[in-house]
Amino acid sequence: MALESMSDHELRQRFEMLKGVEHHKNDLILELLSRVDRLDDSYQQMALDHQRETQFNREGQLRERKLQDELRKLKAFMNRDPFVLVLIDGDGMIFEDNLLRKGELGGKDAAAALWNGIKDHLHNSLPDIPSDCRIVTRIYANMKGLSEVCWRASLVEKASIVEDFYRGFTGSKILFDFIDVGPGKDRADEKINELFKLHLGNFQCQHIFFGCSHDNGYARLLEQYTEPMITDRITLLEGVPFEKELYAMKAKYSTAKIETLFRSTKINVYNQPLYHSSQSLHQHPLQISSNETLSPPIPNGYQSPYQPIIGTSTPSPAPSNPSIMNPKAPTWASAATSAVQIVSPPATPTPTPSTLASSTEIPRNVFGQRIDPPTIYDKDEVDRVRKMKLCNVHFLRGDCGYDPCTHSHNKKLSKSEMAALKTVARMVPCRQGSACDDLKCMYGHRCPISTPGKKDCLFGENCKFERDLHGLDLNIVRTTMIGKK
Repeated sequence: MALESMSDHELRQRFEMLKGVEHHKNDLILELLSRVDRLDDSYQQMALDHQRETQFNREGQLRERKLQDELRKLKAFMNRDPFVLVLIDGDGMIFEDNLLRKGELGGKDAAAALWNGIKDHLHNSLPDIPSDCRIVTRIYANMKGLSEVCWRASLVEKASIVEDFYRGFTGSKILFDFIDVGPGKDRADEKINELFKLHLGNFQCQHIFFGCSHDNGYARLLEQYTEPMITDRITLLEGVPFEKELYAMKAKYSTAKIETLFRSTKINVYNQPLYHSSQSLHQHPLQISSNETLSPPIPNGYQSPYQPIIGTSTPSPAPSNPSIMNPKAPTWASAATSAVQIVSPPATPTPTPSTLASSTEIPRNVFGQRIDPPTIYDKDEVDRVRKMKLCNVHFLRGDCGYDPCTHSHNKKLSKSEMAALKTVARMVPCRQGSACDDLKCMYGHRCPISTPGKKDCLFGENCKFERDLHGLDLNIVRTTMIGKK
């Protein structure tokens, strides 16, 4: 339509229409420009983030590379000088008789057999341990007491042969050592426990072979460790069969037995007549009241110092001269510092514990087992005294070594309270069993509720006392007098 033919009103309508289109166009352009600005800001932010991440990744890679280098060095350091520890309680893990009798040469043979046995076990059962891993062996025992017991049980001709044996054992391998802990109760146990704990956390110690099958006391140590990553690093060495508590927890650990190396039976010195010559044993001879000299028969069993074994045959009546019986059970920890004297009973009836001088004498039955004096049991009084948290060692022995002690030392006890405290202490089994010759020992040496002749009690298998501490003959036929020469 020609503009000339359009009226003013039409022209204005077309103008308004064009103006609206232009307005929408301008709005679109402004919106596009605003979006471009936002995208540019986002891009710049993402670029900064990318730059930061790139820098972080680069630093992380450098840090990772440095840590890997340090880890390689640490692994190389940890794998340097790896070793396995063979830790043995020599008071109960005893080498075979034929090795002991050979003295120094037998010690060398025993060291070689132990080394080969451990090497074979590592190769067959622990292949992850490096083949160049060294074997460190520590045997702890009371040399003087051990030598005396072996001599008294006629395992060796003279006590010095045992010393020669361990001299040969120590000298045959650079890392094999026998450590003489000297006399004293639990000295070997304490050292072994601490060394065990020390090396269990040592990364260079690849494995621990623990020779402790004879002593339930080590169950207290082992029961602290239940995680497989720890128990897998421990192998229990077997000599004599595992005691009850150790046997119960044996499934958690691997076990090993080196044949023909350690004795599998315990020394039994109770049924051996005592032989004695003019030669002194370590300057502390066994004094017997008879001048008769007897030849020792060959022992038919082995007895560790912690659990006496009595023959299965019916015991014969007490001999008229009890001085020929073995006066001292194999408590090696105290053998070296004491001289033992047999006191022959008078021709009067069997003495009772009340007639004994408890400060110097220990009552024993026909088998040489220690017989605890009777105690008066008042349940209410015992329960009351238990709640008082008294220090048994302080009141009953007078030599508490704890400072500070967690139990009371300050109370003044009546006679009934002292009697109840003795009863409480007597309920705890002595680790030396009926072989104990500690004059001040306050613990129980037989099950207090067992009946003579019966090897069980009301508690059955749950009794804290070993089976051999049940049914003891309570007839006292002699005493062991302890005193320094």
